[in-house]
Amino acid sequence: MKLNDLRPTPGSKKRRQRVGRGDGSGWGGTAGRGEKGQKSRTGAAIRHHFEGGQTPTFRRIPKRGFTKGIKEIYNVVNVGDLDAVFDPSVEITSCELRAKGLIGKAVAPLKILGEGEIKQALKVKAEAFSASAKAKIEAAGGTAEVIA
Repeated sequence: MKLNDLRPTPGSKKRRQRVGRGDGSGWGGTAGRGEKGQKSRTGAAIRHHFEGGQTPTFRRIPKRGFTKGIKEIYNVVNVGDLDAVFDPSVEITSCELRAKGLIGKAVAPLKILGEGEIKQALKVKAEAFSASAKAKIEAAGGTAEVIA
């Protein structure tokens, strides 16, 4: 098989429906938009919760209770992953983890979790550690430093 022999599966590539191209197509005239009204006009963009101008539901219902603030979201890495990827000579920070592909590009604080085993004495710097992760790192002879 060569590159020029590759073809999409029959039926997987379907042409888009061109509407408003004459009455003979069956989609001429109003082009599937119906007769009159806001949604039949060009440029109509109606918010998903818009109710035609009447007071929206979220303003009609009473407000009760209390909503807590936004929960902190972390980039998380397990100690087992650190043990598999790094050697003891490297100081492990979020930059090092990003370079090795263990965390993505998201600018979120780093938290080390305690899943897995650790056998090396690693120097780890992160914004947060779980209690089990900190215990495992220090039991292996390493240091777990919390940075602000």
